[in-house]
Amino acid sequence: MTSFDEPARDHGHATSFDERAPDWDTPERRERAEQVAAAVRASVPLRADTRLIDIGAGTGLLGLALLGDVGELVLAEPSGGMLAVARDKIAAVGDGRVSAVRFDLTADPPPGEPFDLAVSMLVLHHVENTPAAMAAIFGLLRPGGWIALADLDTEDGSFHEADTEGIHHHGFDRDALAGLARAAGFVDVGFRTATQVEHESRRFPVFLLVARRP
Repeated sequence: MTSFDEPARDHGHATSFDERAPDWDTPERRERAEQVAAAVRASVPLRADTRLIDIGAGTGLLGLALLGDVGELVLAEPSGGMLAVARDKIAAVGDGRVSAVRFDLTADPPPGEPFDLAVSMLVLHHVENTPAAMAAIFGLLRPGGWIALADLDTEDGSFHEADTEGIHHHGFDRDALAGLARAAGFVDVGFRTATQVEHESRRFPVFLLVARRP
C-alpha cells in the first residue's frame, strides 16, 4: 500500500491500523489535515466552548489541528495502536481538554455528553453502511450541532491499491450523500472542496460535507 492509502476502520482490520500507527504521521497526512482543518474553520462556527469529536481520529491529526479553536476535544478511534500514538501526542501537548477513547461509530454508544461538532477525515468510505453511519453521527450531536466530514469524491477505485482491505465505497457522489444526510435528519447540508490528494500522478478531490442537526 502507498502512503496515501487509509486502512480499514473497523475491528476486523484493526491490526493494519495497529501496525502502521507509529509511522502514520507523514508530512503528506499532516498537510492534508491542516487543509481540512482550514476548511472546517471556514465552514462551521467554532467557539471557546465547542465540544468536538474527531470520528475515526487515527493519531488525531485533524482533531489536534482544531484544538486551538474549541473548548474540548475527544479523539474517537477503534484501533488500539492509533490510540496509543494519539495518547502520546496528548501527553506531549499537556492539555487536559483532550482525551482519546476507543470508539466504533456504528457499534458503540456515544462517548459521553452530546457534541457541538463532529468531524472526520477519509473515514466514511471505510464504513459499509453509510445510512447507519449518518444516523450514528446524528446521535452524537446536541440539537444545533454540526458535522464537517471530509472524504473522497467518486473515483474509479484507483485511489487504493487493489488488495487494500476494508474499502466499502470508491468515494461518494455529493448529491447522493447529501440525500443520506437529510434522511438522517440533518439540515443546511452543503459541500465545499477541502483539498486534493495527489497519488500516482493523479489528483483526487476531497470534499467537506457540512450539515446541522436541527
